[in-house]
Amino acid sequence: MMKPKDVAILAALRQDGRQKLTQMSKQVNLPISTLYDRLKTHEKNFIQKHASLLNFDALGFQTRAHVLFKVHKEEKEQFMETLQRAPFINSIYKINNGFDFLTECIFRNIHELESFLENLEGKHRIKSKEVYYIIQDVTREQFLADPITAPIVFGG
Repeated sequence: MMKPKDVAILAALRQDGRQKLTQMSKQVNLPISTLYDRLKTHEKNFIQKHASLLNFDALGFQTRAHVLFKVHKEEKEQFMETLQRAPFINSIYKINNGFDFLTECIFRNIHELESFLENLEGKHRIKSKEVYYIIQDVTREQFLADPITAPIVFGG
């Protein structure tokens, strides 16, 4: 079970991963040296990377979609490698329940997305695909970000 102070540290990081240690120290009520040591431990154990959430619309990428793919069994590995090399793929997940992969795709417009999908279908034997366009972000990266509700997740 995770200690309450460690949950508070994670929540503070999820809210603002770039905040200064002095600010976070006050927020979680730990000395800076202790906070630093715990952060280093957490980085080794379960913090995968520090990243920024971007406003893709402001960067000119107006089309975002989640695309589900089902491919022939013998194509799965090669298809996944193709997806991993594709510059417009933000995330790839192996899934179940009738599909093999879920991707988050980011493009300037629908035409670019459709061209990308046609290109994939030309190179791989895709059994089926479903495209779900993202209209609006309601919340992003909120899990464990609230210092009040985060302890509940860990049974506290």
